[in-house]
Amino acid sequence: MRKFFTQLRKSEKGATAIEYGLIAALIAVVAIGAMTSVGTSLTAKFTTINSSLQ
Repeated sequence: MRKFFTQLRKSEKGATAIEYGLIAALIAVVAIGAMTSVGTSLTAKFTTINSSLQ
């Protein structure tokens, strides 16, 4: 039992999984921000085009 806890303490698998999770979360936040910005810009452009056509 003592050997198991020693190995568990030395294992870095959990730390690596957490790091990958944080990287994925950061990428998701950046992607959402970029998509929101592009969406807002496209909405404004389509509104201008719609006004011009009417």
